[in-house]
Amino acid sequence: MDRLTIIRQIEGFLQEDIGTGDITTEAIFPGNQMATAVFAARSPLVACGFTMIVPLVFEVVDPAIRCRDNVPDGIIVQVGQRLLVVQGPVASLLLGERVALNLAQRLCGIATLTNRFVRAIDPLPVKIVDTRKTTPGLRVLEKYAVRAGGGGNHRFNLADGVLIKDNHIMACGSIRQAVAAVRARAPHTLRIEVEAETLGQVEECLEAGVDIVMLDNMDLDAMRQAVMRIGQRALVEASGGVTLENVRAIAETGVDLISAGCLTHSAPACDIGMDMLAS
Repeated sequence: MDRLTIIRQIEGFLQEDIGTGDITTEAIFPGNQMATAVFAARSPLVACGFTMIVPLVFEVVDPAIRCRDNVPDGIIVQVGQRLLVVQGPVASLLLGERVALNLAQRLCGIATLTNRFVRAIDPLPVKIVDTRKTTPGLRVLEKYAVRAGGGGNHRFNLADGVLIKDNHIMACGSIRQAVAAVRARAPHTLRIEVEAETLGQVEECLEAGVDIVMLDNMDLDAMRQAVMRIGQRALVEASGGVTLENVRAIAETGVDLISAGCLTHSAPACDIGMDMLAS
């Protein structure tokens, strides 16, 4: 993650939350009273955001704030475990509290859910990856959280890779025509991935010499047949309708990758608190 890009995003988040000022805090703490606060897990989770994101929130709010005892991203923590300690002017700590918690709870939620998917298929040699089904404005952070949870990233944006989907194929006329058009235009350094909904489309992909075949919403039997037909001629990705309940069965078909939009669009936020210590 690019530090300057993240700082600009955080500035926008803080402006949205603070507005023209914190009326409550300014009335109660008009001076420069100092305080210490602790972030702690209120549910089991995979930590994400305490290495860089949360500290950056407080740095933007007030460079006088100091962060310590950061829990590394990707670490599994239990209820009550400390995640971060922040020290500084109490008014500044309270200004950054909600934005810091919102981001931490969201990112830990994604990392925790991703880790559940990763553990569900262990030790099969299959990679769990995300999709572009992310919260607008938070994609870089949410995809980072997937990695913290042990998963991998699919393309970041439309310029990041070639993926010929059903609407491309329908509007173009055929997989062969779509692949030919991409080859005539796209850099040779990009792999070509094509979405296939039937075994017939899988054969079209192989005839076109694509690099990755995405099996979209296929049943398990069709996936197994597709994997056998493809052999080692292309990477195989399964996508569509992936859940914790069926992900292992999908992995056992022999696919190389499983992409799941739920990692980012349906991850529940983790319960995290920021509590002031008694002075």
